[in-house]
Amino acid sequence: LNILVDTGSSNFAVAGVPDPDVTSYFNTKLSSTYKSQGIDVTVKYSQGSWTGVLGTDVITIPKGIYGSYTINIATILESENFFLPGVKWHGILGLAYDALAKPSSSVETFFDSLVRQAKIPNIFSLQMCGAGLPVSGSGTNGGSLVLGGIEPSLYKGDIWYTPIKEEWYYQVEILKLEVGGQNLQLDCREYNADKAIVDSGTTLLRLPQKVFSVVVQAIARTSLIQEFSSGFWTGSQLACWDKTERPWSLFPKLSIYLRDENSSRSFRISILPQLYIQPILGIGENLQCYRFGISSSTNALVIGATVMEGFYVIFDRAQRRVGFAVSPCAEVDGSPVSEIEGPFTTADVASNCVSSVSFHEPVLWIASYALMSLCAIILLVLIILLLIPPRCQHRYTDNDVVNDESSLVRHRWK
Repeated sequence: LNILVDTGSSNFAVAGVPDPDVTSYFNTKLSSTYKSQGIDVTVKYSQGSWTGVLGTDVITIPKGIYGSYTINIATILESENFFLPGVKWHGILGLAYDALAKPSSSVETFFDSLVRQAKIPNIFSLQMCGAGLPVSGSGTNGGSLVLGGIEPSLYKGDIWYTPIKEEWYYQVEILKLEVGGQNLQLDCREYNADKAIVDSGTTLLRLPQKVFSVVVQAIARTSLIQEFSSGFWTGSQLACWDKTERPWSLFPKLSIYLRDENSSRSFRISILPQLYIQPILGIGENLQCYRFGISSSTNALVIGATVMEGFYVIFDRAQRRVGFAVSPCAEVDGSPVSEIEGPFTTADVASNCVSSVSFHEPVLWIASYALMSLCAIILLVLIILLLIPPRCQHRYTDNDVVNDESSLVRHRWK
């Protein structure tokens, strides 16, 4: 089975029944080591969802980590917009923290199980390759997932680390963005509204709506194209050039500044247009069409595959930090398409760009249950008051009325 490596969720799940859009599935009846836990689980993503049953089974790692290990695995029985036509994968490996695990954080994650049983270091790293290649095709783009360490051959230069702000998603702190070397001049809290995360399971670079609008304006202003259809920026239209042309020279590079482990310093990761102006399979004989690899988001800035394909990314959970280094496979026509530079001073940005109010999903659940319990108590009191004979009821005056403005907590799904 091909598995999607997702640092933005925490469940390990594979297709458990035949599906029109998957070529293979895990038939638990044929496994002598599978044990069902009989617990239903549903996971929702920003696009798509699935429902299945939790169980356990024994896995082995074919290279480097020897032995057999028992891990939690969900078999997907129903899904919606999860397995899509043409996808090459049959499941998902969630590598985020147990705070995001469903149905609760008590479900030990795949990687936590490996760290505990195999005694490997609490660190993994990811190299995603595919810069400049068509986003849909029959070939594989390669890449590596290293469990338990860092592989020196997968990066060049130095590794720059930024602290993990909250251990649920891999939440980091973004200080500023530049387009073509020009600072967008936004309040740094705009970049972290309501979180900024590193997520290999998201295809594009996703930006909060206000940031997205400013970035599009800056790219359009900086590019050498005078007029551009708005449909290209929103993802509803492709832009096409003659196959002999390389449109990347028409667009500026994009830089993201991250806070260094030394909070008075920052570093920047930059992607060239070869990473965010993405070729689609050819249309016609003479045209090559491209899509915009950046989109707007309502609830997060997401450093997705569009950016990660430029870097070797280290998820150092032991030291609560995420590292970035330039990836050797981030080249198009022999030229690098990503850069890391630093250090820079943080004197021009706020000392904290992340909102101090940060709700984990378990906290939201607790708040929801507390609110429901409170409502139930109030309802019970009202029923008792209605049943009390009128002579015992208190006659309210205007001074007794309390105006209470309550807010509805909404769950934040990836």
